Amino acid sequence: MRFFKTARVALTVLCLLPGCSVVAPQKFNRGNAIDQDAMKQLVPGVTSRADVTALIGSPTAHATFDDNTWIYVSQVTETRVGRTEGVDSQKVVVLAFTPNGVLKDVRQFNDDDSIAVAMVSRSTPSPGSEASFLQQLLGNVGRFSPTGGGMGGGSTGNTLP
Repeated sequence: MRFFKTARVALTVLCLLPGCSVVAPQKFNRGNAIDQDAMKQLVPGVTSRADVTALIGSPTAHATFDDNTWIYVSQVTETRVGRTEGVDSQKVVVLAFTPNGVLKDVRQFNDDDSIAVAMVSRSTPSPGSEASFLQQLLGNVGRFSPTGGGMGGGSTGNTLP
């Protein structure tokens, strides 16, 4: 009798075990993840832009006003509640080049280097958007003619039979 009870528990656990992979969040690698071995081959003063492109690929972005600064961003994300994406970790590598195209500086940043930015919940008012409830409710009364002849409610010259 005890054998059947143990077997039933074991069978239940085995049946439920495959479902655990469905519930577990999936992780995704996004962006340009640079291998540490490749990072060791980036030598300031020696490596050219062509060498960098051949070694680690094209950058994720260039600096806004400086084409001599290349930015490589990589993230590990996972699916969270409601199928929204959440960032688990992020790494940023910034490469600075001289005007001649030779690597000048290599900087690496991770989650510890990030700065929390507070979002402002205010909105910028636009002119004419401050109508009261009554103005919104009665705003279009009398603006259109019932005959569909356009604005103003006047005669359009069409006569109805």
